[in-house]
Amino acid sequence: MKRILVFSTAYLPLVGGAEIAIKEITDRISDVEFDLICARIKKNLPAQEKVSNINVRRLGSGRGKIDKFLLPWQGARLAKRLQAQKGYDAIWAIMASFGGLAALKFKKDFSDVPYVLTLQEGDTPKHIHSRAKWLGPYYSQMFRKADYITAISNYLKDYALAQGAKCRIEVVPNGVGLQKFKIPAFAKATAGRQNSKFKADELKSQLGIKKDEKVVITVSRLVEKNGIGDLIEAFAKLSLQGGSPEGRQTTNYKLKPKLLIIGSGPLEQSLKLKVKGLGLENKILFLGDIPNDEVPKYLAMADVFVRPSLAEGLGNAFLEAMAVGVPIIGTPVGGIPDFLVDRETGLFCEVNNPQSITERIQLLFSDENLRQKLIENGQKLVVQNYNWDLIAQKMENIFNNLNKIVDNKRQ
Repeated sequence: MKRILVFSTAYLPLVGGAEIAIKEITDRISDVEFDLICARIKKNLPAQEKVSNINVRRLGSGRGKIDKFLLPWQGARLAKRLQAQKGYDAIWAIMASFGGLAALKFKKDFSDVPYVLTLQEGDTPKHIHSRAKWLGPYYSQMFRKADYITAISNYLKDYALAQGAKCRIEVVPNGVGLQKFKIPAFAKATAGRQNSKFKADELKSQLGIKKDEKVVITVSRLVEKNGIGDLIEAFAKLSLQGGSPEGRQTTNYKLKPKLLIIGSGPLEQSLKLKVKGLGLENKILFLGDIPNDEVPKYLAMADVFVRPSLAEGLGNAFLEAMAVGVPIIGTPVGGIPDFLVDRETGLFCEVNNPQSITERIQLLFSDENLRQKLIENGQKLVVQNYNWDLIAQKMENIFNNLNKIVDNKRQ
């Protein structure tokens, strides 16, 4: 049995796209023993436990950023001890960050052990640049010392090349568990939404959403890069206009929109103050963090998903909305253009432009033919290209062929 040591800044139950990807992939690779080293970050997390198919070791005392900053040194030291005990066939770093730096330190001591780097970065270029500046020459070394790089989008593949990566780079995106979204295979649009298990009408009633109200939803961490402030301003315009196309006030157009915001983050209080200032407390609901397995039923009752991102590595939340059968609106940044083709699988809005967001929502509310086209094409795309089973198989093939890849690289 192969043994692979994984380095990640954080891991479940701390939830992000990277953490979910690790679990979804490793759950599907049964003939590999995975050990994972990460920062502890929170005091209530155990220092060591087995999570599904991974032996997790958390380092630090639960002091958040301090644990992250110490991870490269503490992680490399622990990895060296584990290597003496187990003799790993490969190491796998998730993102060029604190965990990636620990992997780099390990690679310098054990140059014969293949090193795979997976890029999941979704931060703004400014944020990434500040991290690169802080790490100095070690940052680009994480790319140049890798034997194989996977990136969740073409945007991140190009970024790896810009950092001087010399190895093979393959786009291996994040995905969606089709079983979780009740889509065993693509048969017809809105298959997930029609599944009675989601009980959309019941959930609407619990949230106080009336049958004649249209639901706009976003699943986003409440940070600057996700543009939720722009979405709130756009919704204010939509609410004032009644959602009517081009803002027309007509006696026949009685649309009543409601916005659901799932997620938490440092901007939560300021965003709530913005909503209060706009007088929209009854029309915009902050639902906080929802368990990942519960998110599909919230998506299933929505009429449109919007995230006007300033930056995005890929955007798992978009893929999940598409899987359920919800038309999406996003910005043409980062990895979003990999899956969003304007007027084919979704609609593009402009970055930092609330009016543009409003207009795209209005378009979906007024053009049912376009709406159904986006739903059908989006769901089909997810099934064909963003299925965790297929993605895990790609990663397993990479792990199985690493020795051959490394030998070819050294020739």
